[in-house]
Amino acid sequence: MIEIKNGTKTYGSGDSMTTALKNVSVTIADGDYAVILGASGSGKSTLLHIASGLERPDSGAVIYDGVDITALSDRKLTAFRKEKVGFIFQQYYLLPQMTVKQNVKMGADLAGNRDYQQIIGALGLENKLNRFPSELSGGEQQRVSIARALAKKPQVLFLDEPTGALDEATGRSVLDYISVLQKDLHFSLVMITHNANIAEMANTVIRMNSGNIIEKYHNDNQKTAYEIGW
Repeated sequence: MIEIKNGTKTYGSGDSMTTALKNVSVTIADGDYAVILGASGSGKSTLLHIASGLERPDSGAVIYDGVDITALSDRKLTAFRKEKVGFIFQQYYLLPQMTVKQNVKMGADLAGNRDYQQIIGALGLENKLNRFPSELSGGEQQRVSIARALAKKPQVLFLDEPTGALDEATGRSVLDYISVLQKDLHFSLVMITHNANIAEMANTVIRMNSGNIIEKYHNDNQKTAYEIGW
């Protein structure tokens, strides 16, 4: 379980200081599929960065199963991210000089996972193993980034606008892959997006505005990626 307690984060100083998070508290249960909604500047990216340990809050706590990761040293926080969480971003961040297999294996090696071929197969990449990122479509590159993140066997997978650069058909396909794998592998999933339709796929929906959580609710009627609007 992830608990954020009274998290506050500011950027800049003086007249240019911006408070991105304003004393925010929220809990995300184990195995949850959570979507954080909000317009640009609402604080959703900062909340994701704080929750995942990419950034530290200026004040407040971020607690994983009773451990406050804000109290960890930089070395231990890096080890925590390596062992516990995975990341998928709108940009794919694949290493261009590595093949599909090598990019995914890099993620697997971080966790000592030798059984990463299953993830490659689940994402339909078994025929692309020796291709380089420049030889793949955008949707294929995003699937490689998903495979690399899941090859770590994370407890929590964080996604930052994963379909933002994809067309509708590819975006639906990617969301479907993620949703099916989340159910099969039982990891927690936290996704930020400005697309309110995607929230219909989630268990938990968190709405943000101006650095505040303005609404949190449970979705009893989850839809698939092919049932939502776009």
